[in-house]
Amino acid sequence: MDFFTILAQTAGTSEETAAKSTVVPVDLIWQHITNLDILEALTFVSFGAVCLFYGWRVFKALTIICFAILGLIAGLLISNKMGTPDNPLLGIILSIVAGIVAIPLMRWAVGILGAIAGGIATAGLWYAAKLPEQYLWAGGITGVVAGGMISFIVFKIAVMLFSSMGGSALLVSGLVALLYRYSETSDRIQELFFGPKWFIPAVMIIPTLFGLYWQNRFIKKSPQWTV
Repeated sequence: MDFFTILAQTAGTSEETAAKSTVVPVDLIWQHITNLDILEALTFVSFGAVCLFYGWRVFKALTIICFAILGLIAGLLISNKMGTPDNPLLGIILSIVAGIVAIPLMRWAVGILGAIAGGIATAGLWYAAKLPEQYLWAGGITGVVAGGMISFIVFKIAVMLFSSMGGSALLVSGLVALLYRYSETSDRIQELFFGPKWFIPAVMIIPTLFGLYWQNRFIKKSPQWTV
């Protein structure tokens, strides 16, 4: 069986098979967002706006926080695999260790976060294009490689990329939570969230691009800014 035959078979996959291969946990994301109360949603919007426009000012703190969260998630996953899901001790320890390690390795840490942000962006484009979700990792790896190369070559781009992506995620989550609480917009926002596949990537990527543009302008006006 040659390469072109494999491609033809992949392209001919039925919609029913694709539906069974759902990878993106839209239901779980929606549940977490809609569980936010008004105060939490407003906090997300406020903090997200700061990260989106002024992430370059506070990138060191953001990097430490992000690595602490990654350590916490890794610890909880390992605990779950070990059969002790209710024990958060390993997650807390890895969270502290990851946050501390990120301080002396700041440039590497920022580059890694930039690569992750690039992977999220290209995976979102893959999802929006309605390509098979079981191969979502292929789109993500492309962004990780590209984002990682750019991030390690041009440090400022890494700072703007990961802070804009993180700010966009917080801002959009808070806004969606607020819109869902109003009866006039709740049904419409839920319909969009679970409807067209382009919606979630669009509301993530468009603010990210907006943040990249404005952060770049702000940095140019601050020649004394150092990394």
